[in-house]
Amino acid sequence: MDIASSIATSRLVAQQRALDVIADNLANANTPGYKAEHVQFSDWLSRQSGGATPPGGRSIAYTQDRATWREQQAGTISHTGNPFDVAVTGKGYFTVNTPAGPRLTRDGRFSLLPSGTIADTAGNAVLDNQGKPIQLAPTDTRITIAGDGTVSSQNGQIGQIGVVQPTDPMMLRAEGGTLFHSGSTTAPVASPALEQGAIEESNVQPILEVTRMIDGQRQFEFLTQFVQAESDRQQNSIDKLLPPQSP
Repeated sequence: MDIASSIATSRLVAQQRALDVIADNLANANTPGYKAEHVQFSDWLSRQSGGATPPGGRSIAYTQDRATWREQQAGTISHTGNPFDVAVTGKGYFTVNTPAGPRLTRDGRFSLLPSGTIADTAGNAVLDNQGKPIQLAPTDTRITIAGDGTVSSQNGQIGQIGVVQPTDPMMLRAEGGTLFHSGSTTAPVASPALEQGAIEESNVQPILEVTRMIDGQRQFEFLTQFVQAESDRQQNSIDKLLPPQSP
């Protein structure tokens, strides 16, 4: 394969990755707490080594899928009326205790397990500001959650839902649709802002994502046609340059 086809193929591979990310965003447009992903491309420069660049020569730039990052803009707050649903209206993440260890999430669809533990939709315990599960007694019936995360009942204060912020948000690694593994340490948010009876919707903008998908699909098709045309051109050149084989 020649240089032109190699460069186009590098872009083709990167474009396929971009379409996969957009498709994932659309699939999670209705997932509470989901943050839209975006792909960051960069140039990978191929330079001649062991000598000076010849007259008329230049660096060859291939397309490189450098990284995937998440849009941190907050989603729309939707009121549910469920006393255990909690939305983060400011900065930070909830912490839930999964079988693989503590994970961060903005998905506040919580409920009460038969054991009295407040948990997420997967049954993972929601941790308080001390890193421990929040446990309700059978007599705790009228539950209120204050703006700072303090959980109380008619019997008094029970605990405070922990809200933390990773020291390096760029090191968050997604695990599923709403869970994140923090590759850095976390610190408590000084003044958490929560709202009871509500959840944060996904921040995906479906119309924008569909527009991106259409544009990305067109670019993918153009690159595919270019690679095929270049292959046909090379084959035609070979057919013209090589003498016909005698029978």
